Amino acid sequence: MLPARTHRRRVLPFAAVAIAASLLAGVAQADTSTPADPKLIADLDAILADPRLATAQAGVQVVDTSTGQVVYQHQADALLTPASTLKTVTSAAALELLGENHVFTTEVRTTGSRYSSVLNGDLILRGGGDPSLQPKDLDDLAAQVAAAGITTVTGRVLADGSRYDSVPLGPGWAWDDEAYSYSPQISALTVAPDAEYSMDTVKVTVTPAATAGQPATVTLFPAEAPVKFAGQIATGAAGSGNSADVERRRGVNELALTGSLAVGSAPVDFLTTVENPAGYTGDVFAGALARHGVKVLRPAKAATGTETSQALVGHASRPLGELLVPMLKISNNGIAEHLLKEIGKVKGGQGSWSAGVTQVNGFLKANGLELPTGRQVDGSGLSRYDLVSASKLTGLLKLAPGKPWFKTWYDALPVAGNPERMVGGTLAARMRGTAAENNVHAKSGSMGGVDNLVGYATAPDGRRLAFSILVNNFPGARPRSVLDAIAVRLATGPAVTPSAPAAPALKSFNAPALHDAPAEVPATRWEECETLGRC
Repeated sequence: MLPARTHRRRVLPFAAVAIAASLLAGVAQADTSTPADPKLIADLDAILADPRLATAQAGVQVVDTSTGQVVYQHQADALLTPASTLKTVTSAAALELLGENHVFTTEVRTTGSRYSSVLNGDLILRGGGDPSLQPKDLDDLAAQVAAAGITTVTGRVLADGSRYDSVPLGPGWAWDDEAYSYSPQISALTVAPDAEYSMDTVKVTVTPAATAGQPATVTLFPAEAPVKFAGQIATGAAGSGNSADVERRRGVNELALTGSLAVGSAPVDFLTTVENPAGYTGDVFAGALARHGVKVLRPAKAATGTETSQALVGHASRPLGELLVPMLKISNNGIAEHLLKEIGKVKGGQGSWSAGVTQVNGFLKANGLELPTGRQVDGSGLSRYDLVSASKLTGLLKLAPGKPWFKTWYDALPVAGNPERMVGGTLAARMRGTAAENNVHAKSGSMGGVDNLVGYATAPDGRRLAFSILVNNFPGARPRSVLDAIAVRLATGPAVTPSAPAAPALKSFNAPALHDAPAEVPATRWEECETLGRC
């Protein structure tokens, strides 16, 4: 989630999803209940004939949302890895079950008794699941404590993340992703150091020394982050480039510093996750209290969640509907996981992944979307255990326009070709100069061997077409231009000649020929392509 820094790691091999033979036997076809559009079928068949898909699986479905007609499908019931397109399910369920005005409240509470300006007890920082809590919010809470007349706390700051369960990482998340900002530990009390809500991370800034050969300066934001350094980053000669790297060692808050940064270079920022997000947040709050003249006599520690306490001050997040913008536009995994656990807490009484999934499945079933059987284990799609079909996703897309929350949801989806980060999001650099630009609203989803796009295209005649394109198990070049060509074709309408070869048709959209698409960037971090728009 950090545009200033590209983390590299090896691409993990993974097993192909086992799917019933009857699902794999499907071929491209239009719904037979109404006359098929042979031109659309021919065009999309030609696009899907790309050689990069020869050994891959592709599940595709296109639906006219005004009539419900399936106008095109190809293996639409095959269960495939959704990656971040699963966020469409989680976000829709959150809007339905929690409401777009739902807020997350962080409280400061007191234990013990107060004598004048002295609190003879503890301050509890109780997390309410806010995925957007920032250091400035904790500073504001500290200022409110000081304004309430408290100058001394004889006890501690107790960090309380007990609203959600104590399981920090989702089922099936990769162990070697844990240090990176897209794979934060999930807690009801967490802090994000940036405007894009990269929760449970610390920003590490590396600044070269004034003289080559001297160590670079390394600083933290927030400064109270409980991390230690090992090694150092050197200052290289002018023009020597940047090989600086910061890596958190697994399971500990120790950052390995390596490489060098050329003298005269601009500072470089890194984001890395922190072990124990609630404790980290408590430390940042304790630092804010000290800055505001509130002396806490004992070190911060974890709350049990059972303390008897009284409310003192609080902070409310932005409403859920607004938090969907960074969640969907820039594919913020942490927000998605908080929404799933919050659904479980509010509707099922338990802030866990399993409780949240149970409630989401209930939402899908209540709206007739329980079949075909799939599997959801997290909220973001970070897990390889997640399975979904193109038909289920288009079913959700077909359902959504009739919901009162649809405009909020639709506007939060990335908009193809729009360069504004919080408008175009992960599609900002895609489909520019085509009929899809500022037309297609869609959620992308990618990881090694997975490239998906799910959303809406408005045809020239005004029809809103819902589409789901799930491409899994390709071993080489990323077939992104295949996905984009389908979306562009839906937005263009019947202007494309059905018999035209796929490559020339794409060139007419100012996109590369299918067989000329660049190879997948090797060893990229999870969803680097999505977040940074680099592939």
